[in-house]
Amino acid sequence: MSEGAILEMRGICKFFPGVRALDGVDFTLCKGDIHALMGENGAGKSTLIKVLTGVYPKDAGEITLEGKVVSIRSPQDAQNVGISTVYQEITLCPNLTVAENMYIGRTKGALMNWKKMNTEANKLLQGLDIPAKANQQLGSCSIAVQQMVAIARAVDMDCKVLILDEPTSSLDENEVEKLFKLMRDLKAKGVGIIFVTHFLDQVYEVCDKITVLRDGKLVGEYVIEDLPRVQLVSKMLGKDLDDMSDIKSESDVYNGEGSDQNVIECEGLCSNAGIKPFDFYIKKGEVNGFTGLLGSGRSECVRAIFGADHIIAGKVRKNGKEVKISKPIQAMKQGIAYLPEDRKIDGIVADLSVRENIILALQVMKGFFKPFTKAQANKFADEYIKLLSIKTASADTPIKSLSGGNQQKCILARWLLTHPEYLILDEPTRGIDVGTKIDIQKLVLKLASEGMSITFISSETDEMLRTCSRLVVMRDRKVVGELSGDELTQNMIMNTIAGGDGN
Repeated sequence: MSEGAILEMRGICKFFPGVRALDGVDFTLCKGDIHALMGENGAGKSTLIKVLTGVYPKDAGEITLEGKVVSIRSPQDAQNVGISTVYQEITLCPNLTVAENMYIGRTKGALMNWKKMNTEANKLLQGLDIPAKANQQLGSCSIAVQQMVAIARAVDMDCKVLILDEPTSSLDENEVEKLFKLMRDLKAKGVGIIFVTHFLDQVYEVCDKITVLRDGKLVGEYVIEDLPRVQLVSKMLGKDLDDMSDIKSESDVYNGEGSDQNVIECEGLCSNAGIKPFDFYIKKGEVNGFTGLLGSGRSECVRAIFGADHIIAGKVRKNGKEVKISKPIQAMKQGIAYLPEDRKIDGIVADLSVRENIILALQVMKGFFKPFTKAQANKFADEYIKLLSIKTASADTPIKSLSGGNQQKCILARWLLTHPEYLILDEPTRGIDVGTKIDIQKLVLKLASEGMSITFISSETDEMLRTCSRLVVMRDRKVVGELSGDELTQNMIMNTIAGGDGN
């Protein structure tokens, strides 16, 4: 056992049909360390976590906890030895109360003391400054609060090892700071924390060490001070990374026929999702975006344009002509495509194959009584698997077996196959690796240079600045400004969101 180590994994192997997900991986976590686990989607991070927590049985290797070899064959085994996990996708029960979610599976006997459970839950929630009540139904809470409740549940189990798998992907800046404070408090108490994230800034703000995986193999373990960001990204990708700020210059702006034409115009548009009436336009070959804090109304605006939410007022014009869009199929027939914010709920059909997921939108437009032949479906799938470099054993692989980034590429392929005039991308790079982010950003700019109009939404402001030529700024579910040209700076965006003048 290494000095100070609370957890050691040695020679971990995990194989799936046609895929070597983990190939002799070593990992060491020291007591009181916050240790980042980094790598591209498909590098093996989630698989290593699932082996450690008993979701997957390992095919080879050994796990040692506090100097003793442990056998972890189920999540309950992991919990029993002091390993708690908060996954990227929230795995709680929205129909139960907050307290029930915090204590489910941990009560003994047929009866439980509800009053005591609620009292203890409220005490923990208040101690962690989580804005929820014990008797509140979890489903009534925001995604961010649900994530915090999942973390509170893990913390309350007196864990020795806490695994946080993309815990900040649904949190705003203030909530991230609260989480970091909690992590530092747990670190001071000797808890070892494994932190899986794609946010480099967060890694360098809160972590002590970094372990990098690539293609199922260990690249190395590094002390945070010894690994500059550029080197980290290089090790994750296995190649030198060009300056990401130069990405925009790699693609020419569209200047072809109709470059001054408004492809989509919205006037006084609003839906039952609570956004105030807004005006919007996008030109042919333009990349624009909606920006604002979590809950500002960014997603609700594009859902209204696509007809995913019920429209209660306003007009939509396509190429100057008023069109009716009250449901997604009408938007699709007008050449509008929409990659949704939550790929798990609104994007993938988990039990279908990669091929079936890719052809889904085109099949809907054609009609299910006119199915594609197997040869046609294979041709479509193979073309876009190659075009987007989707890592999959075959087109027959269930999409749920793919990494998050490759699932996202499949949904993007689904919409590109419909050859849309206007493509809406809502958080297309959330929870995916740096390399795939760059691939998607380059693809967006390439499509725009060929004349496609694209609305790009991201929680990462620098990503918006790299891809968009115009930003619509949201606050409290209404449009509060529009920025372009020299106004496109971090300071101007933040000032506009806050209600300042940017000076």
